[in-house]
Amino acid sequence: MDTRLLGTFLTVARTGNFTAAATELHLAQSTVTVQVRALEKEFGTRLFDRLPRGAALTDAGRRLVPRAEEVLDAEARLRAAAASGGPPAGRVVVGAGETLCSARLPGVVAALRRSHPAVDVGLEPVGTLAAVEGLRTGRLDLALLLEEETPFPDLVTELLAHEPLVLLCAPGHRLAGRTAPVTWAELAEETFFLHEQGCSYSDRLARGLLAVPDGRARLTRFGSIEAARSCVAAGLGLTLLPRATVAEALEAGRLAAVPGPPFPDVPVRLARHRKRWLSPAAEAVVGELVRHFETRA
Repeated sequence: MDTRLLGTFLTVARTGNFTAAATELHLAQSTVTVQVRALEKEFGTRLFDRLPRGAALTDAGRRLVPRAEEVLDAEARLRAAAASGGPPAGRVVVGAGETLCSARLPGVVAALRRSHPAVDVGLEPVGTLAAVEGLRTGRLDLALLLEEETPFPDLVTELLAHEPLVLLCAPGHRLAGRTAPVTWAELAEETFFLHEQGCSYSDRLARGLLAVPDGRARLTRFGSIEAARSCVAAGLGLTLLPRATVAEALEAGRLAAVPGPPFPDVPVRLARHRKRWLSPAAEAVVGELVRHFETRA
C-alpha cells in the first residue's frame, strides 16, 4: 500500500473538504479525488460521503482514521530508525497563541537554526481549542498553551514558565501615572480592548469586570493582539497583555502600565499527543523550548 494515500485520506478527513485538502497538500483536487478513490477500491468500501458542501466520513472511514494514524506513525519511526546516527532532521509544526509566536518563538527558531540546521520549524498561530484539535489530528506536532488547567487526557503537558501580565493604557490616558492601584469598580467604568474569547487571561479579566455590580465596562474582543495594542496606544481604552508583548512599547513610552488588581502570571505549558511518537526533530525542538524558557524564568 502507498502510505501517501493514507496521508491524503487523513487530510480530507480533517478538513472535511477535497478542495481544502488539495490546497494543504499542494495537489490538484483531481489528484486528491483519484487517491481517495484508489484507497476506497483497495479497501472495498466507501470512506467518504460526497456532499454539496464537503466530504463526511462514513462509518468505515471513521474506523480507519486511528488505524491510518498508527500506520503513518510507524512509518515515521522506521524512517527515523534508518537515519539514526545522523543529526535530527525534518519539519516540526508548533502551534501557539499570538503572544508566544511574536514574543518568544522567534528566538527558539533562531537557536534551532544554529544548533540543528536540518530541523525546519513551522509556527502556526492558534488558540487553545485549535491547538488541541491540531495535536489530535496530527496537524501539529507540539503546542504551547497559555492555560491554568489543561483538562485533556489524551495530551501530555509540561509546565515551562509563567508569563507576567500588565494592565495598559496610553501615556495620555487619565489613569497613566497613577500610583494608587485602580479598583475593580473604577475599571468597570472603562473601555477595554481584549484578545479574542478563549484567551485565558482576557476571559478572566472580562469575568471580573462583568461581576462588578452596576459596572459599565465596554468590551471589544480582537483576534489580533496587535489590533488591541494599537487601539490602546491611540488612547481609546485599556487592555491586559503579557509583558513580553509590550516591553518595547513600554520602554519607548508608547504605552503606560496601570497599577491595578493583581493578575496572576499565565502558565506556559508545552503539550503533545499522548499516543503519538515524538520524532528526533521534535525532541530537538522540545529541548530548545525548555532551554529558552528556563533562561527567561
